[in-house]
Amino acid sequence: MRQSMEMLVCLLLVAFGDCLARGVEIESPPATVGKYEKLELIIRVDSRYDNPFDPDEVDLAVLVETATGRQIVLPAFFCQDYQRRRLDKGRNRANWYYPLDAGTWKVRFAPMEMGAHVLTARLKDRKGVRQSQAVRFNCVASSSKGFLRASPEDPRFLSFTEGHPFFVIGQNVAFVGESQYVNLTKAERIFARLSANGANFVRIWTCCKDWAMAIEARKSAWDRSWSRNAPIVPVPGGGDAANRCVEISGAERASVNVSPSHPVALRPETGYVLSGRFKRRGEAALRVEMTHDADTSDFEAAAEDQWTNVTCRFVTGANDRWLGRLALSKIGSGTIWVDSLSLKEVGGETELLWEADVNRPARGHYNQLDCFMLDELVEAAERNGIYLMLCLITRDLYMKDLADPASADYEQAVRDARNLMRYAVARWGYSTNVAAWEYFNEIDPGLPTDRFYDEVGGYLEKIDPYRHLRTTSTWHPSAKDCRHRRLDVGQLHHYMRPQTKEDYKDEVEVLIGKTRFLREHAPSKPVLIGEFGLANPKWGLSEDMKRDSEGVHFHNCLWASAFAGSSGTAMFWWWDQLDRQDAYHHYRPLSIFLADVSFAGLKPIEATASDARLRAIGYQGRDRAYLWLSNKNAIWWNLAVDEQQPADISGATIEIEGIDPGTYNVEWWNTFEGKTILNQRVSLAKGPLRISVPSLARDIACRITPVP
Repeated sequence: MRQSMEMLVCLLLVAFGDCLARGVEIESPPATVGKYEKLELIIRVDSRYDNPFDPDEVDLAVLVETATGRQIVLPAFFCQDYQRRRLDKGRNRANWYYPLDAGTWKVRFAPMEMGAHVLTARLKDRKGVRQSQAVRFNCVASSSKGFLRASPEDPRFLSFTEGHPFFVIGQNVAFVGESQYVNLTKAERIFARLSANGANFVRIWTCCKDWAMAIEARKSAWDRSWSRNAPIVPVPGGGDAANRCVEISGAERASVNVSPSHPVALRPETGYVLSGRFKRRGEAALRVEMTHDADTSDFEAAAEDQWTNVTCRFVTGANDRWLGRLALSKIGSGTIWVDSLSLKEVGGETELLWEADVNRPARGHYNQLDCFMLDELVEAAERNGIYLMLCLITRDLYMKDLADPASADYEQAVRDARNLMRYAVARWGYSTNVAAWEYFNEIDPGLPTDRFYDEVGGYLEKIDPYRHLRTTSTWHPSAKDCRHRRLDVGQLHHYMRPQTKEDYKDEVEVLIGKTRFLREHAPSKPVLIGEFGLANPKWGLSEDMKRDSEGVHFHNCLWASAFAGSSGTAMFWWWDQLDRQDAYHHYRPLSIFLADVSFAGLKPIEATASDARLRAIGYQGRDRAYLWLSNKNAIWWNLAVDEQQPADISGATIEIEGIDPGTYNVEWWNTFEGKTILNQRVSLAKGPLRISVPSLARDIACRITPVP
């Protein structure tokens, strides 16, 4: 009897274990994965969820045990995969994205320790907690330098986890979308151009609302964020003001166009079904107008204030790859309301017209096509050695809720932001080329955001095993954000505008001043000028930038910001203008000069020039110095606007205090060609180090290093 009971218990345990395995199953990994390299696995789950992005509804994570016994809880993520093709769409090159399935669960992981790893998927939902069987892989050596950090040698600068220093050289490519100057294909080409010229850093927005890529934003087939006459209204007689639909009213034959911000891709020679429902008041009927040859006609409602279903079927032609014109019209007098508009393949599950859902929340749901675009951008960055600062949170969805830290709205904003950051960690955190999470672009610096950054930052410390850098930006410089303990990178934005002539004319002095502010309030962390450029009084592109076809201000901004105390170059904003002017070559000389240079442990240079026209900035230690000398008259205004060439400066010297006695190599560099133009050897017995400056008209760079 006892043996029978034991056998029964064993059978039940085996059956229960099989049930758990059927509930959640993780794909087997390859036998080996390189250190810091991407491991992506599919996780099969036996349930469907209303909102797979809400961890309160479904919390899927992977438990990782490393060779040293470290325990990591890594969030998994739900995603919609797409097929991508580059096609002609009218006169423009376009990216064609087509969903491959109804969505799947994945985990992405970059191992950071050598040796054996054990992975187990854990699913928490309304059914309880279930775990998969364990899978294993071995982490082996790779050539990766790891993730970017504040340098342990000098926290003012950046380095990789494997110890290599990193200095930011880059710009913004903020808006990426099919309606923008930069679409995904163009962005990939720009990454390649930047890399070929020595740049290594790009700031990307994933918070562009509906004009470009935005992970969390209201994208609508019915209107745009700048529209004032949206046809979206509460459902009549619905009793719930939050439940909305589309209204067509006014004159007979009034219509609305169904125009998603993402062009809707179709497959050739494929059957589709367009469906929805409508109700009427008055004598109005609904007409569906399509470019495609669909079985459409006028649809009559059975009775007033009752929903009537609508279905239209069509088959695409041999060359059809896009949804053409789609309009809904009201025929006759009265009003029509439309709801639940949907487009799917015949027999398919995947929604193609997701932007038609007017009840889709803007916060807490993540636009999967935009997420796929970011996947592609991250991979392009990896191919080209570009590191990304991702501006993630759509500011205007959150800013109004951050006025009162004691309010329920503030609490909800923190919760939603934590969920978004969880998704970002799960989907893109694996990549060593994701350098930093930037919460907001230019949020109001007067808001009480300390609690927000504290709680969201503390949450990231728990769930982001890679410890990505965290930063934010405000529309005026914010000392409190520079000082915040859970913001790892101090940042400000600045545009030179003609209201203040001195500010507008001398780009070098402006950058020295802005960097001084950052260093005053963030003396022991990396700092960046995240946006910079010439602007008109209304913050648009300055016509003067177009006049500066040689890129004098761009050249000066790169070198000045690199030597003024920042952790990288000022990140220029007008990426489309830089591309039109093919200005990427300006990065190369600076990147060559800095290729084997580290500013870690050095202090601002103490240099005095014999000629008052010379301006010297840079870094020095006891036995070395790196500096940039510029002619104060060689500012962009004088050269590009007044068209005055500065006179040469000859016979000048500079003296540098604080250098130890010894013999030094002095290399003078052409900053436009990235080449050494003169080598000197100087001996110092005591006092300041005095060196002669070659004749220059604009600027020159210098390296001073000890003779071995």
